[in-house]
Amino acid sequence: MKKFALNGAGLLVALFAAFPVYWMIATSLKPNREIFSATPRPVPAEPTLEHYREILTGNLIPGVTFADFFLNSALVALATVLLSGLVALLAATAVARFRFRLRTTFLILLLVVQMIPLEALVIPLFLMIQRLGLYNTLPSLILTYLGFSLPFAVWMLRGFVAAVPKELEEAAAIDGASRAQTFRRILFPLVAPGLVATSIFSFITAWNELIFALTFINDQDRYTLPVAMTFFFGRDDTAWGSVMAASTLFTLPVIVFFLLVQRRMVSGLVAGAVKG
Repeated sequence: MKKFALNGAGLLVALFAAFPVYWMIATSLKPNREIFSATPRPVPAEPTLEHYREILTGNLIPGVTFADFFLNSALVALATVLLSGLVALLAATAVARFRFRLRTTFLILLLVVQMIPLEALVIPLFLMIQRLGLYNTLPSLILTYLGFSLPFAVWMLRGFVAAVPKELEEAAAIDGASRAQTFRRILFPLVAPGLVATSIFSFITAWNELIFALTFINDQDRYTLPVAMTFFFGRDDTAWGSVMAASTLFTLPVIVFFLLVQRRMVSGLVAGAVKG
């Protein structure tokens, strides 16, 4: 009976969490007359793809398509994931394996950075980006998102690296493996699950961010998807069908990325077990 109650509670929580996603998809398939009907239906009576056609074939702004915004977001998000994973793994290895001055202070600062609200950093980061000559460029967003994702990534990967027994690295060194070979063949497979988890966080951070993308980018053809979403909201009217269709397309890459990475997470766990 207790197991049945727990399963039922879990099912209710899952339904509660999934309902907004279902409503978003269902609304994107409704014609405008159903969306603005006085009695909205949970299931579209006459499903249509007109909102998706409007988004994919039309121009949100003159000369710029939805695909352009998508490519900008994909470039920024993937670059952030790759750079944060590389830098965080090297930094976490240094923190976990070596003893140096101010090591504890460095770890505390990683936590303190996470406590600072993003809004408080917009102006100082804007001035820094201007002085670096990166204003109105996608690298400005990559550097900014990298700064926000690295503290979490380093802190999390540090635990994974510290959990790897040093005896494995010492045994590899005795067998004649270099530091690079030990890192690639011993440490990396065992830390891969943590690297995958941090990549999910970095990807979502870069994919969903709006404030810095709206502040650091001036040319409309360089806008990312979160900024492009604001074009559907007018002063007197909102194209809710287009909003829901764009939101559905906006959500799909995150789901696909998570599914791909989740598979690699399992393979990383198995590889780590075999290496150990």
